[in-house]
Amino acid sequence: MVTLKQLAKELNVSISTVSKALNNSEEIGEETIKRVKELAELYNYKPNKVALSLKQNKTNTIGVIIPDILNHFLAKVLFGIEREANKYGYNIITCISNESLEKEKNSLQLLANGSVDGFILCVSQETQMKNEIQHFKKTMNQGLPIVMFDRVAHDVMCDKVIVDDFDSTYRGTQALQAEGRKHIAFISNIDELSVGKLRERGYKKAIIEQANQELLILKIANAEDSQQKIKSFFKQNKHIDGVIAADSASGVIAINTAAHYKRKVPKDISVIGFSSKSISGHSIPRLTAIRQHAKRIGANAAQLLIRRLKTPSSENLDFSTKIIKTTVVKSKSVLR
Repeated sequence: MVTLKQLAKELNVSISTVSKALNNSEEIGEETIKRVKELAELYNYKPNKVALSLKQNKTNTIGVIIPDILNHFLAKVLFGIEREANKYGYNIITCISNESLEKEKNSLQLLANGSVDGFILCVSQETQMKNEIQHFKKTMNQGLPIVMFDRVAHDVMCDKVIVDDFDSTYRGTQALQAEGRKHIAFISNIDELSVGKLRERGYKKAIIEQANQELLILKIANAEDSQQKIKSFFKQNKHIDGVIAADSASGVIAINTAAHYKRKVPKDISVIGFSSKSISGHSIPRLTAIRQHAKRIGANAAQLLIRRLKTPSSENLDFSTKIIKTTVVKSKSVLR
């Protein structure tokens, strides 16, 4: 592989001149830049990224840690991160924690050893359950900034991108109440996560504000049990006339379960749920979905981290929390 030194020798110029020419420095004339680039292209010259990162003390690489690559929402956030990072010349390295605290720690430790300039991550389920945050603080003390998205550790001072989870279910429940629904259920298989708890609180607030309504809550510990649990829940609570689903699958299952019990949607029961476009279409009628705008979340997370990486003395920047507003995409699972 040809080196800067070899290019400089053949062109009879200094190594510094070659380097500056390849980076379009204003100190180098246009003719010299042209000669250097033509020879570099002829020899298929590629800069030594490892040496460059050591010299500049940066890698132009972002570490991304997500809990589950099969989760459609997280995959779309990852897409948004990569696309936005690429605009600013950054690459990404992705690690999967598989909802494990230990794997999350190991991923941070592995990439913090000179491989990345900072991190974007979604906190694993086990980390949230154990309320463990020291590994995040240790990483930031090494000079590596962290941006958290969706599931965040509120006790960690860092930039964050979140969805208005509480307000989304509060408004969603109110929308069902406006239809005249009196027996609205809340179904969730993400009860252990911060976002699940916030969504439940939003539902509870809307129900409690109506003096004549009762709380009907189904928490599913294992997502694989969702179908059977929801069937049993409907059987035990035949008066349910509305459903707010906190996760991507429960709303679709609720609609299909209503059909199983010969209940018409939306005539007998209306359903709203957090869901993506691809998943909401798995029921008839199509689920009215609360969209979280995953790609926008990813783009905002990348922007916050890159802003911090590119700002001199970024430790003086105030930490910010970006709230992404959800959108209700109405379909035929509600009356109006």
